[in-house]
Amino acid sequence: MLLSRFPRVSLAHLPTPLEHLPHLSKHLGGPDIYVKRDDCTGLGTGGNKTRKLEFLMADAIDKKATAIITQGAVQSNHARQTAAAACKLGMSCDLVFEKRVGDAPESYKNSGNVLLDRIYGARIREVEKGSDMNAEMEAVAEQLRAQGETPYIIPGGGSNVIGALGYIDCALEIMSQANSASLPVDHIVHATGSAGTQAGLIVGLKATHSGIPLLGIGVNAPKELQEEKVYKLAMETAEYVGAPGVVKRADVIANCDYVGPGYGVPTEAMNEAVLLIARLEGLLVDPVYSGKGLAGLIDQIQNGVLAGARHVVFVHTGGSAGLFGYSELLKTD
Repeated sequence: MLLSRFPRVSLAHLPTPLEHLPHLSKHLGGPDIYVKRDDCTGLGTGGNKTRKLEFLMADAIDKKATAIITQGAVQSNHARQTAAAACKLGMSCDLVFEKRVGDAPESYKNSGNVLLDRIYGARIREVEKGSDMNAEMEAVAEQLRAQGETPYIIPGGGSNVIGALGYIDCALEIMSQANSASLPVDHIVHATGSAGTQAGLIVGLKATHSGIPLLGIGVNAPKELQEEKVYKLAMETAEYVGAPGVVKRADVIANCDYVGPGYGVPTEAMNEAVLLIARLEGLLVDPVYSGKGLAGLIDQIQNGVLAGARHVVFVHTGGSAGLFGYSELLKTD
């Protein structure tokens, strides 16, 4: 699959490592677990959104944009990487934050990703939970146009057909690394939220006839809603890259049993997973995405769901800066 025909800027440190987790694998007594270190993409402390931003920011440049607008939760990893990308490419950045976590402590409101957003000089606007985020971003765009700016709106999570190209590229990268290491990958698991990561991965895996199943561990929506969102974007992305129909509805699988009380709200299983991988492997995962994704993977292994798999790849989507924002919400003992 030729992605070089799509505009792209270099923002990420690629390829990211594919590392074995021997201690976690032994502890769980299941398949050998490997981690795709997309926390190591480099930009603004790294994370999966940087892959998407390579294509999105190139499109913004093509459209002569001077200002970038995006949205997310207060501790959004995507917003932090977008703010960094805007700085790197000489654009201003406006962030619209939805207050999704009720009764949040001061560390959540001002530390972690939010501190980095401010360091990058992003202009921040907070709106209430349940707000029409697209309308809120368009209102900011209208203000910027009135000031002579040319705004470019990036959807939450960078999740559209342009952003999903970054995870088609990641699927190709995983397969290349697995082939080089003679590693037969039986399953890929990751956290799924705004849908762009899972949509891109499944298009890349299916278009190349990899035969590797993909499991998304949901962090936000119920199963049916999450799968439909991913499938819709996957179909649009496949069409966009010239591979229409390559993804079937049955290919899109999300397990949303680990969301807990809601998006960004800590769970005991997530907290345990964060501590377990840190203390067994020295690896930090964030509390919103990879923490819940890892909790799901651990539970799936312990309950024998992945009993037939010998080699599993867990895609680490980054966001460890968010741990500081959750310092008053996590238990460390």
